[in-house]
Amino acid sequence: MFITILLGMLLAALDQTIVSTALPTIVADLGGSGHMAWVVTAYMLAEAVSTVLAGKLGDLFGRKRVFQISAVVFVGASALAGMSHDMVTLIAARAVQGIGGGGLMVTAMALIADVIPLRERGKYQGALGAVFGVTTVLGPTLGGLFTDHLSWRWCFYVNVPIAVLMIVMAARTLPSVRALVRPVIDYAGIALVALGVSALILALEWGGQQYAWGSAVIIGLFVAAAALLAGFVRVELRASEPMLPMSLFRNRVFTVCAVLSFIVGFAMMGAMTYLPTYLQYVDGVSATASGVRTLPMVFGLLLTSMLSGAVVSRTGSYRYFPIAGSVLIALGLCLMSTMNTSTGVFLESLYMFVLGSGLGLAMQVLTIVVQNTVPYAQLGTATSGVTFFRTVGSTFGTAIFGTLYNNKLGPALSAALAQNPDVPAHAAQSPVGLRSLSASQAAPIIDAYATTIDSVFRWVVPVALLGFIVAWFLKEVPLRDSSRAGAADIGEGFAVPDSPDNVAQLERALAGVLRKQRSGRPPIAEVLADSGSSLPEDLFWALGEVDMRLRVRGAASLSGIAHDHRVPRRVLEPLYVKAQKSGLVVTDGDSLQLSDAGAAEVARMHAAWRGWLDGRLEDWDFTDPKDRELLDQALSNIAAKLLDEREGELV
Repeated sequence: MFITILLGMLLAALDQTIVSTALPTIVADLGGSGHMAWVVTAYMLAEAVSTVLAGKLGDLFGRKRVFQISAVVFVGASALAGMSHDMVTLIAARAVQGIGGGGLMVTAMALIADVIPLRERGKYQGALGAVFGVTTVLGPTLGGLFTDHLSWRWCFYVNVPIAVLMIVMAARTLPSVRALVRPVIDYAGIALVALGVSALILALEWGGQQYAWGSAVIIGLFVAAAALLAGFVRVELRASEPMLPMSLFRNRVFTVCAVLSFIVGFAMMGAMTYLPTYLQYVDGVSATASGVRTLPMVFGLLLTSMLSGAVVSRTGSYRYFPIAGSVLIALGLCLMSTMNTSTGVFLESLYMFVLGSGLGLAMQVLTIVVQNTVPYAQLGTATSGVTFFRTVGSTFGTAIFGTLYNNKLGPALSAALAQNPDVPAHAAQSPVGLRSLSASQAAPIIDAYATTIDSVFRWVVPVALLGFIVAWFLKEVPLRDSSRAGAADIGEGFAVPDSPDNVAQLERALAGVLRKQRSGRPPIAEVLADSGSSLPEDLFWALGEVDMRLRVRGAASLSGIAHDHRVPRRVLEPLYVKAQKSGLVVTDGDSLQLSDAGAAEVARMHAAWRGWLDGRLEDWDFTDPKDRELLDQALSNIAAKLLDEREGELV
């Protein structure tokens, strides 16, 4: 089952970055260099909207069904993208692919919460986060390998057999789980924010290229974007369960983290999209080599993510990491804006490493800080909100990088080609064609690409400096034990799309505490002692098995318990005979019921689990009675789950 979920996360995350090294070849093949950024932007924007919607649809129709539908959408769009013969078709296919990818990501995280025991959950969620991070390393390199040795189309075709296998495995291995409470879906809010952001990106993308900045089309798009986003705010203020509650922005920590998350996504995806273009056109390396040459940036990101997570986990201090990270992001972009044909590989790698280090320092703590400071009633929406801002920042970063790139490159290439009237235009637009020219013919064209991409990096430096200023407003508050326990997970640093469900987020925090607990008595022994029960562990396990089936299925039987644990009935029969003689269960043939004494013992243990959980969250501050009521309900649900999971330690 976990392999199925892992494959879903791998495919969805990989397609965020796999096309970056293939973009120059795609443009040379399909044309439409002005639309290059949209190959990435369409995927990221559709994914951002899909992650919000898929979580609610999973609650409504079942996570397994949504996971399977998302996989079918993803594989169909991947095949269409691979078969595209023009840029418009490719961009449309990428948007549909993003819808499927977002659904795969968010339901993968939700399925982990549904089926993995709480005590083990942190480990599995950490593995999913690590996969999300590793794809940042693998994506550009794999894209380069496919482009050089097969075709850029295989960046998409490779998804098809893996996704088909995943669909088959999902049908056989994933459980059918549906939320007990029917969710309220903010369709209007989701539609308005998607349309508003799309209109704004189109205005920024087309301005100065297809249309003049003062044209009716561009002004109309800006006006439409403003109206749609204003409508989004109005809807969110009135919605019963808004996608992004406006009250979150009253919390200064959330606002600062949302802005920083946007800036980190802006810088990271923009740089990752255009660095391979620089390396292929200016340095003349292959698509594969351009992917390998961007690894210093990714290694810097991974290194500082792990380092900052470890420090935060040990000390609880986090404020200066985003400040230092913003400085390094600005410095890295500034250094990369100085690169030219004479810059050596070592210096280029160093500049990329500086940028990556800044991204890692700024990225790691944002989700943790928000989870640590918002009220429990807003825990899930705040977590998904920070992730949403990072993804939207990625779409804007890619789009604005693309706008700056295209507005500068057109005149620069025209001037370069004017110096070489014998060089065909298509040769200047293809890395392979450019390498086929003589040194004298290629030099002015290479300079045009170098100065263009340098100016793009230079223009984005103020955005990073804005992040530096905003980071100083981040308030330092003591981190809860549950937040510190999760800080060292590398998955937190990559802001994997996660469930907006408050209970799921609380379970995740507690899973980190449980995983961190390595010494002393195991929790089950501790809870047994605190409950005041004199029952031995084997009888408690026997009672718990009956109680769980009565609550979940409405009936319990000795044969059913034996079947679920894959043991012969006669192995468990002496235990239940002992429970019957102790007056704890009542038997009627094969069926089992709890006696009054047995039910009292189970209630005592449930209360002990509840008290144990409450102790793990003693550093949470709940001043709002409604917030405390919601937390009490959530802790009772989690206590019941722990009661159901105890057989892992008692059998």
